[in-house]
Amino acid sequence: MAFKYKQKCMRCRKNYVTVTWKNRFPVCYGCQQKELQGEIRDPKMKKMFDIPEEFYKENAFLRSIKINYFKYDTLTEKQIETFKKAVAKMKKSLKEKEQEGKEEKKKKEQKE
Repeated sequence: MAFKYKQKCMRCRKNYVTVTWKNRFPVCYGCQQKELQGEIRDPKMKKMFDIPEEFYKENAFLRSIKINYFKYDTLTEKQIETFKKAVAKMKKSLKEKEQEGKEEKKKKEQKE
């Protein structure tokens, strides 16, 4: 498991970003928000990038893929595949957290 720690954003030097040893220049979501805005014309890409905003806030990799799409107007198959895997993994962990929360509520109700 990779060690994670917080480091200040390299652009604004105000917000903290969760990073690993692989992040050379960490940038917060607020600084990259302007780069993430744009029109996506391809319907397949539009569907792929239509994920909750929370995912982009949490994961710098997803932000970088979307920014690369806006810069170069194309993505490689490996980029698309990895993007989809990352989104699926985040959705799975979100569902698990929701189930744990529901189970805890049930336990509390049973105790009362």
